[in-house]
Amino acid sequence: MAKPLDPGMSVEETIETRPGMGVKHVGPVEMLSTPSMIGMMEGVCLKVLQQSLEGSITSVGYHVDVKHLAPHPVGKPVRVKSTFVNSDGRRYTFQVQAYSGEVKIGEGTHTRVAVDPSKFRQRPPGS
Repeated sequence: MAKPLDPGMSVEETIETRPGMGVKHVGPVEMLSTPSMIGMMEGVCLKVLQQSLEGSITSVGYHVDVKHLAPHPVGKPVRVKSTFVNSDGRRYTFQVQAYSGEVKIGEGTHTRVAVDPSKFRQRPPGS
């Protein structure tokens, strides 16, 4: 189902932020929203894990535990780092960080579960 990932394996990606990824209620400048930051973190973890999954197997988000530490203005790039921690069966856990320049704006963990898309779509909602 999956080729092994080495614990400590890290990937960084710089992601451009754009209007609509932020909140406007905190002042005149749109600031990156927590859901958008988490989405970027999930996306980098997905790319790391997808390289090791075989065939049509993919992964879905299972758990997120993230702190949004500092504001970041929309329109400037965010650097996201994902480090593989471990796997337990079909579950894969990553440490994640997001940076505005050298300032850490978010950190935490994200766990993904490997799934067969055809079986996943057949599951009843809520199961």
